[in-house]
Amino acid sequence: MTRFVPHPLLSVALLFMWLLLNRFSLGHLVLGSAVALVAGQAMAALEPNRPRIRRWDLGVRLFFRVMIDIIRSNVEVARLILFGGARRQAGFVEIDLPLSDPTALAILAVIVTSTPGTAWIDYDATRGRLLLHVFDLVDPDAWRDTVNNRYAALLKEMFE
Repeated sequence: MTRFVPHPLLSVALLFMWLLLNRFSLGHLVLGSAVALVAGQAMAALEPNRPRIRRWDLGVRLFFRVMIDIIRSNVEVARLILFGGARRQAGFVEIDLPLSDPTALAILAVIVTSTPGTAWIDYDATRGRLLLHVFDLVDPDAWRDTVNNRYAALLKEMFE
């Protein structure tokens, strides 16, 4: 059974989403099942490494830190858009990251991208350098410090 359905939870979730997004019919049930089974097989072919989390307790601290920063950023971006459009100076920042673990980098990408006003543009794995776009760039060094000390340091401690 595991060879035919290597990721049953993924397959069931995809089938469920397929049926939620489409009108329920026998045809959609069959087509959604086929898509879910093929996606499960494709995921098995990728053979992703299981992440190894060394410090689970830091995940809670990181979660609350990110939530607070997202709320602050929402308020600041809304304020800039509604009241201070002329002062805004968008720009790019290159940040040397101390991370090498793929899971930690993926989590950092999600954090940066979900924070309003920032976007993960590019990551050079050979140099360990992130290119970040900031909606209101006042001090590039402050952004380097924020990314490295608030997020990357915790992620490094969690995963490496």
